[in-house]
Amino acid sequence: MKVLITDDEPLARSRLRALVETCAGMEIAGEACNGKEALELAGKLAPDIILMDIRMPGMDGLEAAIHLSASEKPPAVIFTTAYGDHALAAFEANAIDYLLKPIRKQRLEQALTKAQRLDHGQLRALREDGDGHQARTHICVQSRRSMQLIPLTEIIYFHAEHKYVAVRHCQGENLIEESLKNLEQEFGDQFIRIHRSTLVSTAFLTGIEKTSSGHRAILHSTADRPKISRRHMGALKDHLNRAMRRHALPPQE
Repeated sequence: MKVLITDDEPLARSRLRALVETCAGMEIAGEACNGKEALELAGKLAPDIILMDIRMPGMDGLEAAIHLSASEKPPAVIFTTAYGDHALAAFEANAIDYLLKPIRKQRLEQALTKAQRLDHGQLRALREDGDGHQARTHICVQSRRSMQLIPLTEIIYFHAEHKYVAVRHCQGENLIEESLKNLEQEFGDQFIRIHRSTLVSTAFLTGIEKTSSGHRAILHSTADRPKISRRHMGALKDHLNRAMRRHALPPQE
């Protein structure tokens, strides 16, 4: 069984490596220092198990586990942390096990053995942790050959297209299999609905344009002008007027 160790502390990685190397049937596939690097290495190394620290700079272990669950053959995730308050969120992210530091060899062996007994499919259906865990910082785009992480700060808008959602971002566009409703629930503090099929980033939204075919949203960094429905016009104007008052700009008519 190939094991990928993920921890932002070199000494913690070194200790875990030493422990795993004493466990029969286990092989070290590699080491990562944060969640994003773990995702990149998981795509290249295809580990069976990931020992994942939770609190790490950049992308934390819980978010990385959520992205991993969308892969075709997700690895088993065993969280390692010095903080016991993450236990609920970790298990709601369908982790195989949860180890508190300092990790003992016997406890690690139990977790690794347990991971071997479970099917990869059991990691697929991650749920919201329901415990106030922060929203994802990236959207993960999966393909058969690669995994692309799009920073939320670069996403201009989401647009529902049949069973997919198009993610329009600074580098182009990708399709994901997530519902617009779930995206709105998770990122409602950063995106605003302007149409039943469209969420726009408040960071990219600059105004409203009236055209012969109706009102359109003006977004910087793109020539796209998504359509605004009458139903959402009032809330959108309120949002823009609040933003303009903060910057002492003329209100939207």
